[in-house]
Amino acid sequence: MLKIKHLLFLAFPVLLINSKLFAQSGGKIAGKIIDQKTSETLIGATVGLQGSTKGAATNVDGRYVLTDLQPGTYVVVVKYIGYQTKSISDIVVKAGAVTNLDIVMSEATTTALKEVVVKATYRQASVASLYAIQKNSVVISDGISSELIKKSPDRSTSDVLKRVSGTTIQDNKFVVVRGLSDRYNTASLDGTPLPSTEPNRKAFSFDIVPANLIENIIISKTATPDLSADFAGGNIQILTKDIPDQNFINLGAGYSYNSQSTFKNFQSGYRNTSDYFGFDGGARTLVDNFPTTAQIIGPPRLTPKQNLQSIQSLNNDFTVYNKNAFLGQSYQFTLGNVQEIGKNKNRFGTTIALTYRNAETTIPDLVRQYNNFNFKENQYKFSTNIGALANFAYSFGNNKITFKNLYNRVFDDIFTFRTGSNNSNGSYDSRFYAYDLTQKSLLKSTIDGDHKIGAGNAKLDWSLGYSNIKNDQPDQRKVNYLQSGPNEPFVASITNLGKENARFFSKLNENIYSGKVDFKLPVKMFGQTSNFKAGISSQYRKRDFNARFLGIILKDGTSDIRLRPIETLFGPNAVNSGAFELDEISAPNDNYNAHSYTNAGYIMLDNKISEKFRAVYGVRVERFDLKLNTLDPDQQQPRAELNNTDFLPSVNLTYSLTAKANLRASYYRTVARPEFRELAPFSYYDYELLATQIGNPLLKRTMIDNADLRYEFYPSAGQIFSVSAFYKKFANAIEPSIDDVNSSTTISYFNSKSAYVYGAELEARKSLDFINDAGFFKNSTIYANLALTKSKIQNDDNPQLLEHDRPLVGQSPYVINAGFQHNAFDNKLSVNILYNRLGKRIFYAGGVNFPSVYEAPRDVLDFQLGYKVLKGKGEIKVNGTDLLNQNDTFYYDKDKNPAGGTGNTFKRFTPGSAYSLTFNYNF
Repeated sequence: MLKIKHLLFLAFPVLLINSKLFAQSGGKIAGKIIDQKTSETLIGATVGLQGSTKGAATNVDGRYVLTDLQPGTYVVVVKYIGYQTKSISDIVVKAGAVTNLDIVMSEATTTALKEVVVKATYRQASVASLYAIQKNSVVISDGISSELIKKSPDRSTSDVLKRVSGTTIQDNKFVVVRGLSDRYNTASLDGTPLPSTEPNRKAFSFDIVPANLIENIIISKTATPDLSADFAGGNIQILTKDIPDQNFINLGAGYSYNSQSTFKNFQSGYRNTSDYFGFDGGARTLVDNFPTTAQIIGPPRLTPKQNLQSIQSLNNDFTVYNKNAFLGQSYQFTLGNVQEIGKNKNRFGTTIALTYRNAETTIPDLVRQYNNFNFKENQYKFSTNIGALANFAYSFGNNKITFKNLYNRVFDDIFTFRTGSNNSNGSYDSRFYAYDLTQKSLLKSTIDGDHKIGAGNAKLDWSLGYSNIKNDQPDQRKVNYLQSGPNEPFVASITNLGKENARFFSKLNENIYSGKVDFKLPVKMFGQTSNFKAGISSQYRKRDFNARFLGIILKDGTSDIRLRPIETLFGPNAVNSGAFELDEISAPNDNYNAHSYTNAGYIMLDNKISEKFRAVYGVRVERFDLKLNTLDPDQQQPRAELNNTDFLPSVNLTYSLTAKANLRASYYRTVARPEFRELAPFSYYDYELLATQIGNPLLKRTMIDNADLRYEFYPSAGQIFSVSAFYKKFANAIEPSIDDVNSSTTISYFNSKSAYVYGAELEARKSLDFINDAGFFKNSTIYANLALTKSKIQNDDNPQLLEHDRPLVGQSPYVINAGFQHNAFDNKLSVNILYNRLGKRIFYAGGVNFPSVYEAPRDVLDFQLGYKVLKGKGEIKVNGTDLLNQNDTFYYDKDKNPAGGTGNTFKRFTPGSAYSLTFNYNF
């Protein structure tokens, strides 16, 4: 398997190829040439300097670069057949720097031979191009660029996404768009789909992709036929960095302080040096010759010698180690290299990036007070994140080949100590210990080709992708001590295996292979240039999941070993005495494998009907086949099977009310398919939810009809005011089904009879120059987005349910994001203040005995202060996150009390405020 060291091997030759990496060079002018009406890139446009023979032609991406320019002021002239020639003046070039200039071109209005030259200044051209890109988007979408990411304290993609209009994040990693939970959203990285990273839900963990590796993120909230149709909330497209405009090396280092963990007591279980590098190192995994399930449960069972050897092979170090938590650390290295090859100045570009983060955080005094539970617990999380990116691209003539690779690994080791009472088991008090390590990794490789075909602007694009997801839990360990009375000793519950005395080992491995081909052909219709597109795609997914519930049980229930503290409970002398026996809880559904094929084809027309009216319409056809199997010997056919062919039409209409305003309307049909885990009948007890999760093999796919309406106004470049309305109707919506009749709650899934979501979004971004076009106000910008959403779903047919209809899980009635940005001292100083709040939302659906668990609203305030030093090559940043540190409260909504109330608190804690200092330097 390709690891970081292999990516480094790929990157190393790049460091050797270009010996001039640090040499001072002339300046550059670089950018894109785009169509004014559609923002489509123009291939083969000629870009030259007035009064000079120096020039370049745009490549298949519509990009150009003018290199080796002496410092000074230039005039750029752009020519393209069928378009008006454009002349842009006042372009300032500095030594060793790139001046970015995107240029919009207008089609010629006459066939006369006399050339028409449109003149503009550098600022006018830059503003015009930004307008065109903002205004000419085909679909209703929102996004965020790398420049805005740099101005926020965000470290991961999940942090970034919560800044986007109508988007929220659950558990700091799962995305909710327009009130629809992660299972109704889909994501792609560099044009190919991302899989679910979670063993117990359909969700991609966005904290796995570091923010500094992102070029931009676009969330498409409406569909076009060329987009994957497996979404209802949003299609999240993440692009990593491609060919740089100039050579660079960036080094960064940062340290962070957490208000409730740094330099304070930090508890953990066993720790290995390799943990700091994101790898377990094998100390927690089962040895290769560990007995099989059949050997353990028999008959015949293990011999005493085999039993002892097997127990000794496990990591029986249950010691609770104490230390002071250190500062959070982050380091990054990014290299960009671009070379011109041959007399045609073909370009070969490379971007290499390495990232490292490590943090020790604490959640103290987490409270659970409901039903028979009255718990208080401390959670300690040791987290390491390592990542590597290696992107290569070669642009030659009207062709471009790109090879992009991303590897990222998350190592989360959580130790939980819980005290308190559970009256349901008749005990007076308890002490619960949980040692829980999760290792997640993502490896993704994509090779793309872009080609111009013929004399026109026809294009053929193709891509091949491979992804590998791993999610391992090696040796999740749980031990509970019970006290039968106020003066009685605490006794370890180790005489049998159960929810609070077990060792859980699981491995999830999923491979995804994908490919697609897209063809675009410009055509003339209604006197306007339109674009016909068609394409095919295919994806194959293969998942293998294996789990084992093991444990060491005490043979003699009266033994004094039960009175030992956790540090010596499974000590060598007790183990070697033969007091313990290895046991296992086995079920035929603990292991499953599944695969799916998704084959799709589409045709669409991006049709400019008139100067003001644009229609993008077409149909997408998707064929989906899925099979899931378990190890159940009585299984005669797949436990779950889906075979569907879906015709998914869409139409997006845009009317340009003015040069600065659009009115948009759209209708589209999409689909949401069950995830492997939602179908798998594997049963897993989650000690944090205090519930068992199990899939439903009978689930059907969900069909969704969507409608959107949006007005958008661009008062000036980079500024926007928009208001949107949307409606979604679901057939067979997939939602959690809660069975809480017994002492242990079970969570499964069902297809609802009906469900709908509707809402409105408002977004505004405006410079304060309308107050005063100078000084402080000219360099200040305020922005805000507000989403109002309402949903309703019919629960299943159980007449005993407390709630027969309710909002969708994860849907907030409102979401507010706001911020203030200011630049000063010739952009050396930057200030960014960010605010987020969301309305109460269902975290956990209700059942027969308990209503739904809601997450209460809380205010989140972040800031970033940046200052450029060392002639602009270095930048110091001071970040603060969650400054208010308000309680995060999850409560049963029995009496509509948002504070939870006595006996209603599912959990309540404070996450802590964090402050960091980082330094970045560009060579």
